[in-house]
Amino acid sequence: MVLGRRRVAYYYDEDVGSYNYGYDHCMKPFRIRMAHSIITSYGLDKKMSVIRPPRATVQDMTRFHTDDYITYLQRVSPELAEQMPSYNERFLPPLDCPPFDGVYEFCSISAGGSIAGARRINHGESDVVINWAGGLHHAKKGEASGFCYVNDIVLGILELLRYHQRVVYLDIDVHHGDGVEEAFYTTDRVMSVSFHQFGNFFPGTGDIKDVGVERGKYYAVNVPLREGIDDETYAFVFQRVMRNVMESFRPGAVFMQCGTDSLSGDRLGCFNLSMKGHAACVEFMKSFGVPLFCVGGGGYTIRNVARTWAYETSVLLGEPVDSSLPYNDYYDFYGPEYLLDVPASNMTNMNTREQLERICSDINEHLRHVPHAPSVEMHDVPRDWPSDSENDSNSDNEAQADVESKTKRQAYSARRRRTANNRSAVGGEAAAGAANSSGSNFSD
Repeated sequence: MVLGRRRVAYYYDEDVGSYNYGYDHCMKPFRIRMAHSIITSYGLDKKMSVIRPPRATVQDMTRFHTDDYITYLQRVSPELAEQMPSYNERFLPPLDCPPFDGVYEFCSISAGGSIAGARRINHGESDVVINWAGGLHHAKKGEASGFCYVNDIVLGILELLRYHQRVVYLDIDVHHGDGVEEAFYTTDRVMSVSFHQFGNFFPGTGDIKDVGVERGKYYAVNVPLREGIDDETYAFVFQRVMRNVMESFRPGAVFMQCGTDSLSGDRLGCFNLSMKGHAACVEFMKSFGVPLFCVGGGGYTIRNVARTWAYETSVLLGEPVDSSLPYNDYYDFYGPEYLLDVPASNMTNMNTREQLERICSDINEHLRHVPHAPSVEMHDVPRDWPSDSENDSNSDNEAQADVESKTKRQAYSARRRRTANNRSAVGGEAAAGAANSSGSNFSD
């Protein structure tokens, strides 16, 4: 399905590049500022709605995370962590997730963009949303993991589930998206799909046999790959699996984690994808015409991260860009070639066609157990979660907000009913009630 020009929203907060995990740490939030500089140097910011995300609140974060974990995250500092080592060991793995200055504020930017972007899709204001500061897919309900503190993806998907009956979570990071899969492992409303390196590699999860449990059985799809996979073989397995997923599950929205540690030459990853091979996955998902939310994730060779996310922004906009990088704030990082390109190397591809065929066959068999997505009766869309400012407003403002919200919900529901027979997206009930009925173990 190919649509005309799509409305794109881009969330960016200039403060995000100022946070520092530590001099020797390989996670560098600065890469997001570098990507933004390339995006603006090409003039892509003029082709989309550029929005500074609202900061996520404690109330926002605890719709998934535990109260004690977020309270600790809000208060922790390097000095406090030294004074309270037992608490730090409980919540923050010391090497991967240091208690750096401003960690809570950094998380509030990342999570705020993913929650606000999901609302924008819910309200029909954008067809595509981008939040390169998001994608922190390892964070667990009660602890940090793998450089990730707050799982903005889970929070964004919970918001999408309030309006959409089914959501696909897609992860092309080199590491398994364990935190997101775990959050939705028992529900049939989210199908998580992860393409990742497997075998003696962090986090060690994501076997093809891990398919979910209870009502969520067969709604977790894992594609375990070996090192050195290149563009051609990756596209072969990716397109076969995702075409089958989209046809079987018929989601109302897709939440896509675009971690760039699957690129060739990454400091931690061992895949061999080029920039264009990575972006081809984004282009393929865009072609389904379903609301698409793209977030960042891993990526530790920062000049390649910035290049790729900038290029994928152009792909999502449908705006071709020249391969020669225009001058930007960090131009010297991209020498000596100064090109918008990340080429593949000559490393050996350990993935055979026979192995990939077997993976596709096994996944296809799993998806045969997924019932064809039914037509679901439309319901009025539930009221949005109140913000802190709404909680503090007087009764007159609350009454006016109720009227405006009700009008918006009624208009949205009417539009969804008119187009229900022509779209794969269908309406849903509130995430909390529906998640509980489906057996999910997350809280709101």
